[in-house]
Amino acid sequence: MLSHERVWAAIDALADRYSLSASGLAKRAGLDSTAFNKSKRASADGRPRWPSTESLAKILEATNSTLEEFLGLVEGRSRDDRKDDSLPVQTSTVPLLGFAQAGAGGFFDDAGFPAGQGWDLVELPARTTENSYALQVQGDSMLPLYRNGDVLIVEPGAPIRKGDRVVVKTRSGEVMAKVLARRSVSGIELVSINPEHPDRSLAMEEVDWLARIVWASQ
Repeated sequence: MLSHERVWAAIDALADRYSLSASGLAKRAGLDSTAFNKSKRASADGRPRWPSTESLAKILEATNSTLEEFLGLVEGRSRDDRKDDSLPVQTSTVPLLGFAQAGAGGFFDDAGFPAGQGWDLVELPARTTENSYALQVQGDSMLPLYRNGDVLIVEPGAPIRKGDRVVVKTRSGEVMAKVLARRSVSGIELVSINPEHPDRSLAMEEVDWLARIVWASQ
């Protein structure tokens, strides 16, 4: 049964699966950090307040989860008494590279897919494809969204739309994570995740490859 209590419990369970608080899950999905707070789950007069379908869609995308998985959490038991009918944490092993290494030659092919030697492996609780790989954040250039040590899952070939978070490698060897603001046949415009760092405009001849960030461990 799809009840108000179970839907909110499923959101909490999804956040817990990725070692996040409800606020952390909301932030990862690009929502206000208070969107899933306990105080937001009922109106001032006590009536139940349901999460919007847009919010649900965003947290599923942010955690690379399916609607079927989420409904499984809705139908599951609480953390204290759930048994084998609850969904297990899915893990995937993907190649891992630091951002500093990623700027060097030999780690990617011309299309931005993993290639060559020197990759580590990391196991993460996220569904990935055979082409997925991980980049580990180094430094504070991506604060406040990504911190030093966070791991970004990158999916070469995934559709990229305006507003998506992306990793860009330039032909000069620079690798950066930004938000795609505009894309045309002549170039791309990128918004910095950290407001203390400048936005960038690159001509297409400067771009080696562009790939979408589909998940992040935090």
